[in-house]
Amino acid sequence: MRSSAWPIVFLVFMAFTWPDSQPLRKNQAFTQGEELTFTVKYLFFNAAEAKMIIHDRIHYIQEKPAYKIDVFGRTLSIFKLFYVKDNWGTYLDTAKIIPYRSYRHIEEGGYRKHEIIDFDHQNREAEVRLFDRENKELVETTQFDVPSNVQDIVSGYYLLRTMNLKGLKKGQAININGFFDKKNYNLKLIFEGKEKISTDIGEFNTFVFLPQMPKNKLFSGDYPIKVWITDDENRIPVKIKAKLVVGALNMDITEAQGLRNPPQRN
Repeated sequence: MRSSAWPIVFLVFMAFTWPDSQPLRKNQAFTQGEELTFTVKYLFFNAAEAKMIIHDRIHYIQEKPAYKIDVFGRTLSIFKLFYVKDNWGTYLDTAKIIPYRSYRHIEEGGYRKHEIIDFDHQNREAEVRLFDRENKELVETTQFDVPSNVQDIVSGYYLLRTMNLKGLKKGQAININGFFDKKNYNLKLIFEGKEKISTDIGEFNTFVFLPQMPKNKLFSGDYPIKVWITDDENRIPVKIKAKLVVGALNMDITEAQGLRNPPQRN
């Protein structure tokens, strides 16, 4: 398994802007102190652990209140030989649900990457700052044009949680625009329908989505990733499956703390 497969599986679903026609709800899905934990399995092995954390304290970025949200990942057991220790994060406006700053701190084998992106939504620009492998010296600053209210690799999922999904019809395609790795992306998100599933934290009715992936050497098929989101007020991801060129990868929720609403287990 490529060391970078699991973070791509986990995060590709999250980086998008929703079309203006899709109605927003007032955020009733999440708040400070939420922590979600996932186990990542490759073949028959527990390969990695991932956490999504909304920190307790509200931060101020561009003089506006923001949630600080981190996604952490690390390899487990025999997969420590491949060594992955990643941190993806965002500062998300508490009302508008748009990112003001995002960052990546990547350690995968001998590879290192430290990056900070500042978003200027008024001027539709993103400033990308790249640091050296020790994350001490600034080595590059570049500017990019981005779509209005663009989402980063983490913030898009939290925007999804504020959406009114009740009117979606099976097979409905949603255009996706996101900024990641110095590029604007246009993808599609297909609503597959609803499904009741069992997890370590209970049974849930869920919305099922299929992100359409660009052609690459890692995933197999046009819709290699499948994501289950709870059909309740919390809208948390509870399961992700991915078909890889070699084998398959599954992510399952194992713990959920600090949820804004009592989970509606079935």
